[in-house]
Amino acid sequence: MSVAVISFSVFAASQVGTPGPANMALLATGARFGFKAALPFVAGVALGKQLIIWPIGFGLMELAEAVPEVFAALKWISAAYICWLAWKVANLRLSPGSGESEQPPGFAAGLLVHPLNPKAWAMIVAGFTNFVTPATPALQATATIAICLLAAQAVFHPIWTYAGDQIARTVAGKPAEKYLMRTLAALTVASVLYVVL
Repeated sequence: MSVAVISFSVFAASQVGTPGPANMALLATGARFGFKAALPFVAGVALGKQLIIWPIGFGLMELAEAVPEVFAALKWISAAYICWLAWKVANLRLSPGSGESEQPPGFAAGLLVHPLNPKAWAMIVAGFTNFVTPATPALQATATIAICLLAAQAVFHPIWTYAGDQIARTVAGKPAEKYLMRTLAALTVASVLYVVL
């Protein structure tokens, strides 16, 4: 097999299922707006990864080797954006009445999460470099990696969002609320710094 599907599927599950900027955003969105209201955002996050899988599979990595400075700059811009999101999470409150007019992030907002997520880029690059044999046709390799990652996201992204919803029901309006949101923000920053550094 030109792509180690079983091995990559295990790798994908381990990466998609563990804490990272996207999962922290899903957790926080589920906590703030509830599971059902967050579903368009969840769908956008899942499909947003496809926006980077296909360009990487069809030659973006060659460009990265040719112009590494551009990719280094993008890495830090992405990290800064995720840290800004974390700051917003730290200041969110789950209690009813703490921003009732605020709308949950939608599908389009979800599409931006993975293209700006350094962990997603690292995961996809690792997939192509470690689980695809060199002469594999680009379409076959890219489609296989895209399907495996989408399957893992279809399982784990709703779980993270639902977990946020359930946690919020427990702590909303209580003193622990602000500590929960600050912890989520700190975990988001830690996850992005771990990948970048």
